[in-house]
Amino acid sequence: MNKQEIGTFLLRVMLGISFFLHGLSKFKGGLENTSGWFQSIGIPGFMAYVVGMIELVGGIALIIGLGTRIISALLVFIMAGAIVYVKFPAGFMGNGEGSGYELDLVLMIIALHLVLNGSRFLSIDSKLPKLKKTQNSEMIAS
Repeated sequence: MNKQEIGTFLLRVMLGISFFLHGLSKFKGGLENTSGWFQSIGIPGFMAYVVGMIELVGGIALIIGLGTRIISALLVFIMAGAIVYVKFPAGFMGNGEGSGYELDLVLMIIALHLVLNGSRFLSIDSKLPKLKKTQNSEMIAS
């Protein structure tokens, strides 16, 4: 175990907690309300259910370290969508009418870090068997 693994673990858990709580708030506030808001800004309403589930279940998965790279990749897309569709017009720090996209960008970069590096320290992923590439599977893939 090294400092980088511990740091990445802390990023993974904090990202998981953040998204779990955002997903939970969508469910508590009523996904129908979120769906209506999504539609009002030009995003199909069903995406509220998709985003809410990814945030809620994905947050838990990140906390326990299950599917870290896949969940993080989905969160990168969610944050990119939030920045482009919601936050970008307000600017980086906000414009007095709405918050800026600085926090969304930070969350997106943390998720991207996890996509690129994974996080196996104290994770379920580290307990799963690794897929080994065989010479035959490499030949089939090419």
